[in-house]
Amino acid sequence: MSQRPIVKAIGAISGTSMDGIDVSIVETDGDTVVKPGPGQTFSYPEGLRKTLQALIAEPARAQSEPLEDLERQVTEAHIDAIRRFMTGAGIAAGDVSLVGFHGQTVYHRPEVRFTRQLGLGEKVAEALGIDTVYRFRHADVASGGEGAPFVPLYHRALASKLTQPVMILNLGGVGNVTYIDGDTVIAFDTGPASALLDDFVLRRRGLSFDENGQLAASGKADAALVAGFMTNPYFDRPAPKSLDRQDFHARAKGAEALSDADGAATLAEFTIQSVIAALRHVPRAPQRWLVTGGGRRNAHFMKRLHEELSVAVEPVEAVGWNGDFLEAQAFGYLAVRSTLGLPLSLPTTTGVPHPMPGGELHRAA
Repeated sequence: MSQRPIVKAIGAISGTSMDGIDVSIVETDGDTVVKPGPGQTFSYPEGLRKTLQALIAEPARAQSEPLEDLERQVTEAHIDAIRRFMTGAGIAAGDVSLVGFHGQTVYHRPEVRFTRQLGLGEKVAEALGIDTVYRFRHADVASGGEGAPFVPLYHRALASKLTQPVMILNLGGVGNVTYIDGDTVIAFDTGPASALLDDFVLRRRGLSFDENGQLAASGKADAALVAGFMTNPYFDRPAPKSLDRQDFHARAKGAEALSDADGAATLAEFTIQSVIAALRHVPRAPQRWLVTGGGRRNAHFMKRLHEELSVAVEPVEAVGWNGDFLEAQAFGYLAVRSTLGLPLSLPTTTGVPHPMPGGELHRAA
């Protein structure tokens, strides 16, 4: 039995796809005890979402400009989302010990020891009256780590009773995996997940995503283009390793010459092949793949993964998890670990030189 107290923590994150702010709650000791609670997604105000999308397409701005007004808007949007979640779930501020506030990633370059998540933790703590932890990735990146993926220790806690080795695949804007086999935890970004396909469909059809993978499934992937995409040296780099959402956009422009359906099929197949390449970097082939993130709802992705991997490929709901809110819950869990001085990342998950604590705590009072 855990000797640490069980606390309630709210986690909030907007991922690289920027399709909304996910908020959820978890009861945990920050170690092996985890009881996930409900969650909800709140859309960014449309103008703010468009401004953020434009910003990440201009890396120089995202890296160097103060962006004070934009950071204030991002913070206020998260405060509003957390308040609405608490009201809807009937949660009083006095019932929550911590908020884990991830913020919005707009620039991530660990090779130069720099990452930027917009969001002001002190403003969240002040507005909500709840102690708030933020800047989760900064100590990791400053010490030479990749700063991502940052959910693996939460995956390990959830997967402790599952048959192993098991691979947790997150298909958000960027793909990442957590390989779990007993005490062995290996994590890294795999490549593009939904970002390239989403952006292509937005340009061609004015749609925010390829619903259920229907457009990609109706086309034929250009095998030569996919093979060319896969020559990127990233796929042979040893794990752990991480990506920025924009890292493959320039190379993927070759799909622009294709029809809507064939372009979508080609970019989708690039995602599939980049996931398969993850097997180069784990000790044993997983017996099971559990898929989280929005990509688990893409029937074309799921079908192709099963065909290529020849083992069970299932949404995380198959084991009772809620794939919409795993990341939000993870940052509630990590907030608790942060206050206990426990590691948030490991040498095998981000490449830090030793298990790395992190996060900055702002008191409500």
